[in-house]
Amino acid sequence: MRVTVEVDDDGLARVEMCRGAGNAIDLAMARALLDAAQECEKARVRAVLLTGRGRSFCVGGDLKEFAGLSGGRLADHLTEVTDALHGALRLLAGLDAPLVVAAQGAVAGAGLGLLAAADVSLASTDAGFTAAYTAIGYTPDAGVSWALPRLVGPRRALDLLLTNRRVTSEEALRLGLVGRVVAPERLTEEAVGTARALARGATSAYGVTRRLVTRALSTDLAEHLDEESRHLAAAAASAEGREGVTAFVAGRRPNFRGLDGGGTESGGGNFPGAEDRAI
Repeated sequence: MRVTVEVDDDGLARVEMCRGAGNAIDLAMARALLDAAQECEKARVRAVLLTGRGRSFCVGGDLKEFAGLSGGRLADHLTEVTDALHGALRLLAGLDAPLVVAAQGAVAGAGLGLLAAADVSLASTDAGFTAAYTAIGYTPDAGVSWALPRLVGPRRALDLLLTNRRVTSEEALRLGLVGRVVAPERLTEEAVGTARALARGATSAYGVTRRLVTRALSTDLAEHLDEESRHLAAAAASAEGREGVTAFVAGRRPNFRGLDGGGTESGGGNFPGAEDRAI
């Protein structure tokens, strides 16, 4: 088994790559990730946590598998790999459920793409990041050439993609490639805690927010402001919005249980104290 999926009572899906040897992505791994994403979609989960078992999160494509093929066979094989992997990324991006990724050790190639797809990303202090593609004469996949410019800017993205230099976790944090850096022994605990808190939150509002942020770089300001206005009005009239405001006024935690229409019920997320009430 290359990927495991567990959905808990909070609606948190824990997806773990567990192939060993750096969790290199072969065709079977890519298809397993697609299966996992489909399971998350079917279960209508409220948050997804993606991790990699072992010393490294994901070292990218399985070059040993690729080396055993040649010519048209290799091209067809890589098309199959990317079709499955990209299908998984599309499904995860289309969920209302936020995606949390926690990475340790080596993060390279398509592993970098999986990390960059996260809404919330954490890395351990021992993590190292490299694009790796052009070093072997390949070009990017897994959304790397789409996500990196949005995270770190076009010039820095080209620096990483062309030089393939290794980036430490501290530099990755400065660049905006990851959101948090934690000690290795705290990575799992913090990642699970973060993902579980999101799973208890306003899932529909998360989904709209994800899409607004994604589209922000391809729409002009006037259009985006109109879109924000439409979504805010709809959110305020929704069951989630009504519960959120009612709970705020009452000084209690909101309970978004079942209000997003999802298949799994969960409790509310963090709520500020009465002295902190402000919007």
